[in-house]
Order: sequence, then structure tokens, then C-alpha cells
Amino acid sequence: MTKDIDPYPELGYDQPMRPQFHFSSKKNWLNDPNGLVWYEGEYHLFFQHNPEGWAWGNMTWGHAVSEDLLHWKQVQQAILPDELGTIFSGSAVVDHNNTAGFQDGDEKAMVAVYTYAGESVEPKKPFTQAIAYSSDRGRTFTKYDGNPVIDNISGTSDRDPKVFWYEPGGHWVMVLYLDAYDTLGIFSSGNLKEWKLESQIGKFHECPELFELPVDSDSGNTRWVIYGANYEYFIGSFDGKTFTPEHEEKYAYRCGPAYASQTWNDEPRGRRVQIGWGQVEMKDMPFNQMMTFPVELSLKTTEDGVRLFAAPIDELEKLRDAKQVEKADVAVSSDAPLAVETSGDLFEVRLDIEVGSAAKVSLEFNDVKVVYDVKDAKLNDAPLKPIDGVVTMQMLIDRSSIEVFANAGRAYLFSGIESPGAVESMKVTAEGGEAKVASLVVTSLKSTWS
Repeated sequence: MTKDIDPYPELGYDQPMRPQFHFSSKKNWLNDPNGLVWYEGEYHLFFQHNPEGWAWGNMTWGHAVSEDLLHWKQVQQAILPDELGTIFSGSAVVDHNNTAGFQDGDEKAMVAVYTYAGESVEPKKPFTQAIAYSSDRGRTFTKYDGNPVIDNISGTSDRDPKVFWYEPGGHWVMVLYLDAYDTLGIFSSGNLKEWKLESQIGKFHECPELFELPVDSDSGNTRWVIYGANYEYFIGSFDGKTFTPEHEEKYAYRCGPAYASQTWNDEPRGRRVQIGWGQVEMKDMPFNQMMTFPVELSLKTTEDGVRLFAAPIDELEKLRDAKQVEKADVAVSSDAPLAVETSGDLFEVRLDIEVGSAAKVSLEFNDVKVVYDVKDAKLNDAPLKPIDGVVTMQMLIDRSSIEVFANAGRAYLFSGIESPGAVESMKVTAEGGEAKVASLVVTSLKSTWS
């Protein structure tokens, strides 16, 4: 196996804005997660990376590995540009049945499927789709000599192939954004090298996903979910070639500057685990941008029908340290807020609010404010109805971000924190009436880098 190489050995993870339990590249620009796949004890996180600068450009696939989705080790660049273009987003699979014939020895071939951005080279070329394979657990890749495997179809920037094995049909499926048509193309293949366009579905924009989930944890009752980069999704059925939505308008479950998420193939516990690009500018830092915290996706029945939920992966338990605050049954109003003292900059906050007669209820710390508007039934910009008069929130606070999972993940919010620093206090207050803090628990979290 190829020895892991630290691409930036001169840097650590101790800068003031450095996320302490979210992944960020040690140096330079990062955006879309790519190639998420598990193999032989390792979660692989490939990502859009500029090895030459702090801003977007010179796109390659960076690479990090983890045993637990929390503690990451960045290793050598995985896929570099060539005469066909720079390397845009895509996915990765383990070819367990050696359908492509790339396996050499006992190790299964890991196959990356990615976009060549041909407009970035001279002479300019169209966007095309390509594959590369690895026989050493993703440490080095060999580009297929028959690339591209899909020529340009729409005439412009076709991109972001997500590939998975469709067991009922015994074939591979690819979902690809067809730019000029503003649709997602669904393709099939028996060998990862030759692809047939089976159907299209619109309107979606880039970085597509397609997967199956049980409803209410019932394996006998499943739906398929298809979504694009902005987290808008359809629920429906899929027969290996065509996706059929069961509702006319897309739903959405996330708000804030997060984008282009992807889920892991071959997740060993059978979970649908997702991570996305957290769009936070890291001013005056050697690195730029970050990933969101990994979440487990599920389908649950609500009063509005079946909906997608997102909740932090249960590995979060490894990061919990000491409880700093524990309060219950405290009435709050504009004249009588609940103020608590805290120490540190990494927290999990669990807040259950009985909205009562209040018009708004908020939690504040430093320059951050999370507001539930009772009249509009919105948590910041996310639609959210109370359940029996109660709104529950789980918040993850890192140095440069806050994530909020409300009502068990019915709403998921991500936001950057532009002025990170120690959090010495938090305050819960109500406006226009009285609310009750049914429960407030603040727990310190540990850094994954220490």
C-alpha cells in the first residue's frame, strides 16, 4: 500500500478560525465533497481543492480518510488535471464484482467517476465524464485510457456524476447534471465504461444525488429520494432507469450557506450519511471554506406527509465532554431572559422551548442569534411548526460555524460565524409574550485535532 503523504506538513490545525470538529483542508481552497465511499475500515472524503491558492481555481481532487467520520487525515492529492481539463466534481464506488476489469490482486478496485472541465485548458474542450481506478485503497489513481466515457451531451457544462450500484437490475446507475437542459440525466452501465442515457428529470441544478430510504425505519416500506446542490428534493419511486416523483413541487429541508452535499456509498452500517460544503470564508487564514458536520438522513411520516430529516451522526457522542449548563422549566420574556455562563468555543446545545404566548423566542451568544418566529412558524428562514406547542433544537457550535437541527432534524440550518471567539455566556429570551425553557443543556465538545 502506498505510504500516506501529508501534503502540507508545515501546518497544524490551531488557527483562530480553524473548525475543530468539522473537516477543512490544511491549506488553500476547498469546495464540493467528492467520491464519498467506504472501503475496508476507511471513510474516504475526496473534495474539490485548489492546491495552488486560497481562492477557487485549478480544480483537483483532494483526499482525506477517517475511521469514524470525525477524525480526518488529509493525504496526497488524488486526481490532477491533464490535457482534457481540470477535475470537477464526481463520485466513487468500489467495484466489488470487478465489472470494469480493473482489479489487480486481492484489493477491490476503487473507481472514481468525475467531470473534465475542458474549458479550463487550451485549446478549450467540452465538459466530459471520465473514470480513474485505484488498486491501493484510493491512494493513487490511474486514469482510464478510454476516457472520456461520456461525451458532452447538452453542449455546455454537463457535470457532477453520482454513481451507485443498483442491485435489482445488476447494473450501475449514474445521475448527471445536463447543464443546457437544466435537468438530471439518469444513465445505466454494466461496466462503468459504457453508459446509456435512460431518462431525464428536471428542474434541478448540479451535484445530484439519488438513493433509497425506509419510511419510519420500516424496511418493507421504502421511497427513493433525488436532490440537487441546493438541498431541494423529490420523493418517489425508481426502477433502475426512471425516477417518478410522487409530488409536484420540490421539498427542502436545509437553510443557510451550505451546498453540493453528497452521501457515502457502501456505508458499513447501512446508514445514509451526508456531508456538504460549508460556505464560510476564512479571512486571513491559510485555508478557506469547510465541510458541514456529517448527518444521517431518514424519511419520516409527518402531518404534511413523508419528509426527509437530517440529524448529526451518533458518533458525536465521542466528542461530548462535560455538561456546563442544565436548566429546566424556566419562564422567559423580554424582561426576564434566561442567561447562563459558559466557557470555551465548542458546544452542543439542546434547547426545548414551549412557545406559549410569545411572538418570538431566541437564543443568543456573541454575534449569533437563532430566532423562532411563532407567528410565521419559521426558525430563522426555515419553515417549522411546533409539535404540541414545543420546538426542540440541537445546535453544534464550532469556531466558525453553527448548525441547528430542529424537531429531530425536520429543519436543518447551517451558518458561518464571522467573528469566532470564546463564548462566555448564552441568553434565551422571548418577545411579545412569555415562553418556557422546558430544557436547556449546554455540553462542551472536544476538538478532533487535539
